[in-house]
Order: sequence, then C-alpha cells, then structure tokens
Amino acid sequence: MGAPAGIQTSRRNVTGYLPIENYGLIGNMRTCALVGIDGSIDFMCWPDFDSPSIFCRLLDKDKGGYFSISPPADKAYTTKQQYLPSSNILQTRYIHEEGVVDLVDFFPRPRSTHVVTKATKATKQSSFREAVAVQDELKKWLVRRVECIRGEVDLDVEIFPAFDYARGPHKTDLGLSEHPPGCLESKTVTFSSEGVKLQLDVTIDHGEEDAISCPTVSFRKEMKPGMHGEGVVCHIHLMEGQAISFVLRDDIPNHITREVTTEVLDRQQHDTQSYWFNWISRSKYKGRWREVVSRSLLLLKLLTYEPTGAIIAAPTFSIPEEIGGGRNWDYRFCWVRDSSFTIYILLRMGFTEEADAYMNFISERFRTSRSPEGALPIMFTIRGETEIPEIELDHLSGYRGSAPVRIGNGAAYHLQFDIYGELLDGIYLYNKYGKPVTWEQWVAVREILDYVLTIWKEPDMSIWEVRSRKQNYTYSKIMLWVAFDRGLRLAEKRCLPCPNRAKWLETRDEIYEDIMTQGYSHNLRCFVQSYESGDLLDSSILIAPLVFFISPNDPRFLRTMDRILMSPEKGGLTSTGLVYRYNTEQSEDGVGGREGAFSMCTFWLVEALTRAGVYDSKYLIRAVNIFENMLSFSNHLGMFSEEISRSGEQLGNTPQAFSHLALISAAFNLDRATDFKR
Repeated sequence: MGAPAGIQTSRRNVTGYLPIENYGLIGNMRTCALVGIDGSIDFMCWPDFDSPSIFCRLLDKDKGGYFSISPPADKAYTTKQQYLPSSNILQTRYIHEEGVVDLVDFFPRPRSTHVVTKATKATKQSSFREAVAVQDELKKWLVRRVECIRGEVDLDVEIFPAFDYARGPHKTDLGLSEHPPGCLESKTVTFSSEGVKLQLDVTIDHGEEDAISCPTVSFRKEMKPGMHGEGVVCHIHLMEGQAISFVLRDDIPNHITREVTTEVLDRQQHDTQSYWFNWISRSKYKGRWREVVSRSLLLLKLLTYEPTGAIIAAPTFSIPEEIGGGRNWDYRFCWVRDSSFTIYILLRMGFTEEADAYMNFISERFRTSRSPEGALPIMFTIRGETEIPEIELDHLSGYRGSAPVRIGNGAAYHLQFDIYGELLDGIYLYNKYGKPVTWEQWVAVREILDYVLTIWKEPDMSIWEVRSRKQNYTYSKIMLWVAFDRGLRLAEKRCLPCPNRAKWLETRDEIYEDIMTQGYSHNLRCFVQSYESGDLLDSSILIAPLVFFISPNDPRFLRTMDRILMSPEKGGLTSTGLVYRYNTEQSEDGVGGREGAFSMCTFWLVEALTRAGVYDSKYLIRAVNIFENMLSFSNHLGMFSEEISRSGEQLGNTPQAFSHLALISAAFNLDRATDFKR
C-alpha cells in the first residue's frame, strides 16, 4: 500500500515534524525504530525498548537526533512505503523521472537450527534421538540498505545521534572518512557517549568492477545547533544496479562478525524474511480482514520483549494526545490490564508459544510482586520491575511544542482495581484455551481474591488513570465482578479447593446489584461513568457484554450503546464513526485539555454491536460499517496509534498494542457473527 496521495511528494511541513501517522515500525523484540515516510529514523531507544533514546527528533526537531537517508531537499519526488510481504521489513521507495531507489530497513532476526541432543541415561534406553531448535546469534543491528533500481539517484545521508534522551554529550570519530570501492574494512564511524558506544559499518553491495562506475561513500563531521556532539553527513550518487548498506551497532572489540559484507547482510535479510513469514503463517485467522489482522499481529510481535515475554503498551513515549497539550505519557511498559486481551488474542490466533511466554511473565509477577497487604502493581517494566518514577525532560520541546515530555509513568502508583478482573479473566482464558493453571497459580489466585474481598467497595482511578479524585467507577466495578466470576468458574471447572467460595459468590452477586443500582442513571436510562459522576457517559462500559457481565440484547445495555452512538453535541460520544472515552469538558480527570477519539473504544463499540447483532441484524450492519470506517483511519501501513483527532490525524503513542488487540478481537468476532448469519 502506498502513502496517502496528499503526502507522497511533500516533505516535513513548516513545523519541522512529520505527521504521527507517517511512520513505519521496525524492530527485533529488544528495541524498535520509527522510520518516516521521508526515510528518516526519528525515534529509536537503544539497546532496549525502555533504554534512553539515541534518535528522538519526533519529540524535538532540533535536539532529538535522527538518521536520515533521502534525496536532496531540492529534488521533487514521490514516496511509497510498504512492508515486504508477510514481514516486518520496511521498504521506502523514492521515485522521480531520473531514477528510482529503494531503501530497505530492518533489524535482523536469526534463523533456528535443529541440533540433536546428547544421549542421557533416559534416552540411551531408546533408539530414538531427540533434537532441539537452537537459535543463531541475534545480530543487534540496525540495517539500512539502498539500491538504485532505475536510472540515477542522488541521496543525502545524515546521522546525528543524541544520547541519553538528548542529554548526554558524545564524541564522533571518523575511522574511515572515505569508503572507496574494494575497501575490505566496514567500520567507518564511531559515536561514543558515557554509557553507549555505537559504530557505523558501511558496505558497497553492488557496482561495476571498475572504480569509475562504483559508488564512493565519503563522510564528513558536522555540528548542529542544540546538539551535544557532532554528527556525520555524506552525499552519494547511485546508478542502476548499485547499492550501499549502512549498519549501526554496538562498538565492541570482539564482534562475532567483525566485518559486515554484502554476503552477511544478504543472509541476515533472507533469515529475517523467513522468520517473519514462518511466524505469521502460524496465524489461524482466515477471515475477510486477513491482511489487516496479519499486520496487527506482526506489530504486536514487534512490541514483545523476547527475553521475558512481556508485551509493551506502545514503543514510544510522550507523543501527545492533543497537539500543544500536556497529555503526554510513557507507554514503554507492560500493564496488567492488557493481560486478558493479550492472552485471548494470542491463543485464539494460534500463537501458543507467545501466550505461554506472556503468561509466565504475568504469573511470576502476580505470585511475587504483591504488596504485604496483597495489592498487585498495575504495571511492570519489561523485566518485571515495579519502580517506574515519572520524570519530565524539560530540555525537549515535545512533538510540535507539546510539552512536557515525560519518561516513566506516575500512574504506576495508582489504585486501579479493574486490573484484578482483567488478570483473572486472562488466567481463566489461559486455562480454557491454553494450559491448565498450576497449583501455585491457583493458590495465588485465592490470595488475590481474598484480598479483593477487602477493597472492592473502595473508590479507585480505574482504566483511564485519572489524576483527580478517586471515584467508584462503573468499569472497575464490572471488572471486580469479573474477578470473582472467573475465580468461581475456575474452581468449578477444575474442581479446585476454594475455602472462601461462599464469600466470593456472595460478593460477586452484591457487586452486580450494586452496579445495576448505582452505576445506572434512571434519568438517562443507561449506564454512567461512576457512582458519583451523575449523568456522565463513559465508553468503557462497552466492555460489559464482552466480558459476559450483561447480555448484549439487554435493554439497559442497548440504550447505553445507542446513547454512545450519538454525537457529543447531542450527549453521545461518537463523531464521524469514532468513539471518545468521555467528555473531557464535563469530566474532571485532573489532566485538562482535550483529546482525540480513542481507537480501542471504537473497536469495542464494533464488538458490542456485533454481539448485539446476533439477536438483531441491524446492529450487525452498523458493526461492519463502523469497523470498515475505522480501518480507513489507519496509516498507510495499517498502524493505529492510541487516538484519532477531530481532523482525522493520529494522536498519542504509536503503534498502540491495545488498539491492535481490540481490532483483531473485533474482526474475529465480526467474522464469526456474519458467518453465523449467512
């Protein structure tokens, strides 16, 4: 899919920033990078997702740092950007009358080899020989390859790192300022800061034998105002068939692959293509939105931290929810809230290994990370840590002046009781579709629910992580009902001992009565945000039939859904087919400012309509229309950020896992419902 026509020939607008949706994501399940449609990497943390950034022009056009490969500024060209088939390898194509050049960006993924295990006392008793899959070395490289496929093309290469969130100084050394044809050494430039040292390797991949027609790479150092160290720039001229590769990696003395060659990169690219193709081929989804769902699954895989199995909410921080506003948060962490949605999607789509790894990560957390009273933290780092202090980076101006830029997340210390429902739902789903829960997990579940017995009547800050007063949020109460319901179901299905079964059952029923009495407005005749909010509407209520709290054809829920479908001007939360979380002008959330429509909530609406459509076909027709309408708001690569502005632009951290999880779930259930109707 090409870029939208309106931006194919445009450069950064007068603000100096690309629109948020004009990026593609590449990664290796350790870290990732956002590649702009103009060939500039404007965001990358190194070496892990939650490490300090080294390229961050997305959040400060002058200080943030970037790695750009693009035609000269005075050249008019058309840009097309797409992923290579069934992969996370990104191709950006520059097209103009004189020539065409492809820029291919990726982080390598290794291939696996089956190795026969050594015989043991147990295996010696049999003639059968076992083998295990052993993964080759993971090359922690950023690879950028340019190849001229028609005519002649000039390109400018600019590399300006900004270490430690653009706070740390660095030294730049040109080890090989000129890279002439036939040069066997690939290490060309080094960037050294206090904590990170990087090297740039260059290899000339193709060219004629004679030096006249073979491209030459000649770097020079340059200092930009506001930066804490020099960058390097070069101008290259490519003719048809010629190609050059640039590899950014750690500068260490004992590389397994000391010199980067064309053969090495060809093998890495092939192995990476094979890895992604083989991975997405395991998907069980064969429905009508297969391409969209496959892209969402591939993006979710990129958001996985492979060493622990954690899945981050988004790979970015402080991309604003309103241009010029202060709703800017760090999402490079793993929320307990995501657990049930993640486990459900991974298992239903056929990715059992990923579900096992994620469940092991979450299971370790809820067994070992609770407070002395029994409370569970709402979020963790990718390694399972709970200390996530929030810091404001005052030296960065923010995307298009949207300050402050924050790292860490103060919501880590919030009381958000809904997480117990999502956690228990995730455990229940894992037991149903994955592996049976273990005794240790069940003991932890009992302890958690016994703790929830003591706090369920208290107010909290709920799913939207408000920074004002705590309230009795209806969403949290629904999820607390889910917690007890899934605990009881689990005990019954597995015949597990449950000393407090009677108390759990009594509390579950009491919560239900409580919601139906206090979480429902007799004035609006629908469910509302909280017991204290009066007639304030909240789209999080759309979760109710999805977690089987209420039947989707219940008049109370149908009236709630119909009201949400009304425009904000008429008291609803839907505009242009997009759903807002709540009315920020009426709700005191402690943050202030406006925000865009919430991608996840729109997909929740689709799924709620789908479930109602089983009993009344008019809702199913609406579900399909709203789903198709929502898909039109993705970027040119099928990526969704957290929100969509009133002008149709994407807002917030991108890509967001919750948005894509909700998309997959909506597509999966919409397929099932429409097949059933046929």
